[in-house]
Amino acid sequence: MIELSNNIFNYLENHFGKKFAENYKEYVASDFKNYIRISGDINQQNKIAEILSNVGISLSPVNSVPNAYSVESGADKIGKTLEHVLGKYYIQSLSSMIPSLVISPNENDFVLDMCAAPGSKSTQISGLMNNKGTFYANESSGQRIKSLVFNIDKTNIVNVGVLQFYGEMLSKYFHSYFDKILVDAPCSGLGIVQKKGEVSNWWNENQVMKLVESQWKLLVGAIKSVKVGGEIIYSTCTMTIEENELLLNKILEKYPVELEEIELPVNSHPAFTKYENTNLNPALEKAKRIIPWEINSEGFFIAKLRKISDIAPSDYAIIRDKGIKLSTSSDRTISKYINDINDKFGIPTDVLNGYKYILKGNDIFFVDENWQTINPNLFTRIGTHFGSVDKYGNCILHSLAAQLFENHIEKNKVELTEAKDFETYMSGGIIKSIVGQGQKVVTFNGYLIGTAVASKEGLKSQFPRAMRMQKVIY
Repeated sequence: MIELSNNIFNYLENHFGKKFAENYKEYVASDFKNYIRISGDINQQNKIAEILSNVGISLSPVNSVPNAYSVESGADKIGKTLEHVLGKYYIQSLSSMIPSLVISPNENDFVLDMCAAPGSKSTQISGLMNNKGTFYANESSGQRIKSLVFNIDKTNIVNVGVLQFYGEMLSKYFHSYFDKILVDAPCSGLGIVQKKGEVSNWWNENQVMKLVESQWKLLVGAIKSVKVGGEIIYSTCTMTIEENELLLNKILEKYPVELEEIELPVNSHPAFTKYENTNLNPALEKAKRIIPWEINSEGFFIAKLRKISDIAPSDYAIIRDKGIKLSTSSDRTISKYINDINDKFGIPTDVLNGYKYILKGNDIFFVDENWQTINPNLFTRIGTHFGSVDKYGNCILHSLAAQLFENHIEKNKVELTEAKDFETYMSGGIIKSIVGQGQKVVTFNGYLIGTAVASKEGLKSQFPRAMRMQKVIY
């Protein structure tokens, strides 16, 4: 059981009342409730829910939140299934799903997730955009960016460019550029203590004020980066007034933004318009607080800001030329690789022509054809893996691309029927009982799971190393 620190309890009692602090303490000590977000339309969701029920995972739909399901039993299995490995669903708290729904992006919007790792909201935003258009996911931490890229890959996102900048620096490159920006700011975590008990060990008001300084810089950077008329969604998973109402009150005083009404699909309360003996901007009641025990999920704060006039741009930063170039399918080299894949797997060329391509050494990445940027050299990565070029100059299709093109692949398929062969494939091994020649795509249990190379020695798995597992529930 998590032992709640006196620092947290006293803060909540002072600002929210004793009953609130006691309810919070009781909630933190209760069992954590798991939720998942299932990709696709309702038919696909029903199919995944039925499959999971067959392996002992019972789900209940959260009717007010699209694609959301509460895990009623089998929570210990949800991270080990084949469907999870293939990105058919994502483990995410219910509260965490709400900010992306408030953004409500579409494929015609230019969208930025300013603090994107580990990718929960980025993968959701991409789904809401139908995996099309222009979406940027930024993360300042080199370590955390690895988890972001992992989840982008796992969920087959092909409309995203990954940036690695301090969020407040982005306006030096993207002044008045985006239609919609999510600032899900690093915070003191009072909404997630039930899940991350270590917050209770370090939490104090001095640490909160350090975070407020960072949150201020992020929000100002977002205001500079969004277009006039564009939207900023500010969210935190904390309960403090300093990181939420007081920060926004100061922003409203100094910058040309206004708060907009939002309706949340879960129970919430208007933000405070008074702090101690001080009246705050009355528009703050348009922001919302989610109380964790009222929805059996994390505590959250969510507000929508609209930019009403422009401000002076930051000094423009120099972009180092890293030689990254976006090419269309009409490029002679790219056209040759597209023909290779068409010949090998029967994927129609008009499908393959619907992307832009990036060559980085012998690696090929691809991104939605409508994805745009002022300069591709700004990005750590654009799109996801398409393939690689072998020593003979031929294109080898990547497993992630094969998964994305599952419904278009017509030939060179190998179906695994034995459990031992599937386990060998998922662990990156060689299935010695299956011989042949050339690259194949591999299916199992109705899914295209990746690619492999057949030879007289057997079928060598090309399943991505970072995603390999020896034991998978199916």
